[in-house]
Amino acid sequence: MSSLSQNPRKSVTVIGAGVAGMSAACALAEAGFRVQLVERRGYLGGRASSYLHPGVNEFIDNCQHVLFGCCTNLQGFYRRIGVADRIHWTSEMTMIEPGGQRSRLGPFELGPLRLPAPLHGAPSFLNAHAFTLADKLALGRAMRAMMKPEALVDTRESLGDWLRRHKQTEGAINRFWRLVITSALNAEIDSIAVPYAAKIIRELFLNSAEAGSMGMSTVPLSELYAGVTPFLEQRGGSVLLNTHVEGAVWDEASSKWLICTRTGELISDYVILALPFEATQKLLPHLPAEEGAKKLARQLERHEHWPICSVHLWFDREVTKLEHAVLLDREIHWMYNQSKLQSGRGGHYIELVVSATRAFAALPREAAIQQALRELAEFFPRVREAKLLKAALVKEMHATFGVPPGIDSARPGPSSPWPHLFLAGDWTATGWPSTMESAARSGHLAAEALGLSAENPLRCFEADLKPQGLMRLIR
Repeated sequence: MSSLSQNPRKSVTVIGAGVAGMSAACALAEAGFRVQLVERRGYLGGRASSYLHPGVNEFIDNCQHVLFGCCTNLQGFYRRIGVADRIHWTSEMTMIEPGGQRSRLGPFELGPLRLPAPLHGAPSFLNAHAFTLADKLALGRAMRAMMKPEALVDTRESLGDWLRRHKQTEGAINRFWRLVITSALNAEIDSIAVPYAAKIIRELFLNSAEAGSMGMSTVPLSELYAGVTPFLEQRGGSVLLNTHVEGAVWDEASSKWLICTRTGELISDYVILALPFEATQKLLPHLPAEEGAKKLARQLERHEHWPICSVHLWFDREVTKLEHAVLLDREIHWMYNQSKLQSGRGGHYIELVVSATRAFAALPREAAIQQALRELAEFFPRVREAKLLKAALVKEMHATFGVPPGIDSARPGPSSPWPHLFLAGDWTATGWPSTMESAARSGHLAAEALGLSAENPLRCFEADLKPQGLMRLIR
């Protein structure tokens, strides 16, 4: 990481304090820039945040967010602000069928003996009751096909068409592709581009056991990000919450940006727009007319949202000892036992996550909670004996952007049509789907592009984990 000690400190305004904005701001502050991080809400985190829910008087995350070992830039951001030790890691995933039968997926370990990638997860997969022999053979064929380089090439073929062409069984589609992969990408299989599915398969199941390990915050997300403000302030920066940016003007004479907010004006040498695509879209008409702006507007128009819903339940007793689980064949997809995952929680707090379903998102609050309770009892019979103390339903209607075939052409890089202004956000060209890792990558890419523009290059982008074992031989 370079320093600006030999030059006057350049100022940077980062607009948007989600993961993209926070990662860019902290990387630039560490490099010596004077950074002000601007957020229209009263808290940090954007779509990955937590807040005090008035209905239950509890701090809850707007949805359970997880990371994986392959999320190198997100982990780099966590290390930078000193919270890497607040992530709980696990290499095991428990799949549960209605009625309670369980299958454990994870890497094979017998003392010091480990199987090389991509075989590390084969024993548990072959022993999984959730899949028939026909399912396992079909999934094996698909995994092998996704190891090939052509699986990563963007085509007009959807994942659904690809699965049908590769003769996937109904069980393989419903219990793996429609659950694990569509949850990871938060979209239906016919709305997913094959390369994004192939990337998930490679990273989570094939490249290495380390890449596929899953991490979850042991504290609410707002507490996880609490270190961002002092990190910036200790380096001469600041965080401006409840500050709504309405537009910006480029002053050619001074080579500075004049940023207009509802509470005043900000002046900055550089700007990073680290906003969701729809917020960026709304801001475009309030930026200077510039060649290339119309192309960016057309790219933004091609993006589409997918919702994620979470149901938060507090019981009077323990309903499961599991920390988390994948729930099969029902509307609810994932169970997270927050009383075990988040330190100091106490009580018996379960969070359920429903991905990629607009039907569940359309249900009224009480109907959604009752459906989630009925389904949860099919996996954990103790639910029928427990008393529900309180419940909350969170619908994040703009949770993620979709990754249909051809979407890469609508994902711009960090450079923008305007001088000294850069783009960040999970929707930009990161090579990743709509995840916290994509957001962190975009922030680091924008910071590096800004550093080059300021003739003070910095290195903050974290390289991908290298494939291990036999996967090193596959290109």
